[in-house]
Amino acid sequence: MRRWILGARLRTLPSAVVPVIVGTSVAAGGEIIWWRAAAALVVAVALQVATNYANDLSDGVRGTDGPQRVGPVRLVGSGLASPAEVRVAMLAAFAVAAVAGLTLAAAVTPWLLLVGGASIAAGWLYTGGPRPYGYLGLGELFVFTFFGLVATVGSTYIHQQEVPAVAWPAAVAVGFLACALLVVNNLRDRPADAESGKRTLAVRLGDRPTRILYVVLVDGALVVGSLCALSRPWAVLVLGAGVVAGPAVRRVMGGGEGLDLIDVLGRTGRTQLAAGVLLAAGLALSA
Repeated sequence: MRRWILGARLRTLPSAVVPVIVGTSVAAGGEIIWWRAAAALVVAVALQVATNYANDLSDGVRGTDGPQRVGPVRLVGSGLASPAEVRVAMLAAFAVAAVAGLTLAAAVTPWLLLVGGASIAAGWLYTGGPRPYGYLGLGELFVFTFFGLVATVGSTYIHQQEVPAVAWPAAVAVGFLACALLVVNNLRDRPADAESGKRTLAVRLGDRPTRILYVVLVDGALVVGSLCALSRPWAVLVLGAGVVAGPAVRRVMGGGEGLDLIDVLGRTGRTQLAAGVLLAAGLALSA
């Protein structure tokens, strides 16, 4: 069980949880259907875990998770699990997401099937398929779109089949935080990725610009999230997450690398969770 928990990469799960709680809080101005919120959370978490397994599988088979890698242990690359075993785990996680998504689509609108299908395809094609877009520097665009805009706005829409204007800055803030998590992950892996031919955005930009991008995303998330206060005044609470973000930002801008950035990854996840909870509380209190 421990190896599958390692492969699920628990530090990345705030990227799945935060958009659902923020999107649900946007909907707090009307009736919230709690079983739908729970189903959306299952979809988001299962998609995140499935994508993590897919990434582990594809990178392991391609040989990009070699001994030069600094980050946490990968199942296939380290030999903890065979590609066939990880493929089964990935398909099981995608299946859980599909079943929960089908339930939501039956209750809300069939159009959710298209959204779910696109999300599953994006999760696999991140590092899978003949031309994985994660190797082309497009991973952040996927994360912003699916774990920011789609997941947040979708988590609002499933309750009243409408999307208030405040959902959009909230979704942008959530997307920025999710991207920050990926950026610091790729900053840590940049030397190994460059050596193995994996052209992530961090590899393309270089060290210093990637560090600046991380700060812009973290600070930008808090600023954009606070703009929700124009219609939901208590949303300004999100700025409190800056206290959690401070040590991570200082370490990144101070030139931290390798093992130091593993700690920053954890701190970024905690920042993401803190900002999400504070923003969600502010949105709900002001509804």
